[in-house]
Amino acid sequence: MIPVVLFCCILGVSLGLEVRQSPSEIVTGPEQKLQISCSHSRTDYRQMLWYQRPAGRSTMRLIGYLYHKDSTLEEGFQKDFSFSGDLSGDTEKNSSLVIRNTEQNQNAVYYCAARDARRQKNPAIAAKTRRSQTPGSVV
Repeated sequence: MIPVVLFCCILGVSLGLEVRQSPSEIVTGPEQKLQISCSHSRTDYRQMLWYQRPAGRSTMRLIGYLYHKDSTLEEGFQKDFSFSGDLSGDTEKNSSLVIRNTEQNQNAVYYCAARDARRQKNPAIAAKTRRSQTPGSVV
């Protein structure tokens, strides 16, 4: 069995918003189900975006996002990925990324980000691929 190693990046504090992601590191075998959780305390930030930076690559790919209760997955991620969470209330925001069937090609660093989507006409506006910065904390 070839182990699948997944890293989750804890994004830290940005503009007064602390985004917490757990667990920080996951090692699993192929064909397993796993969940990565993300939370923050800003009640007006009702959108969480999930990114994947594959091992050995410098670019991140948008997996998709959760807006209030609605989730959108980008092409190529619908088969093995899903989101859960409810960002609509006035409480701490929580979201989870679920990988239903881990595979070797999913060995990556996964990032969670939060934003206030009220200022956007279309909350789907997000960078599809972006040049990665050096992660602040990857364990």
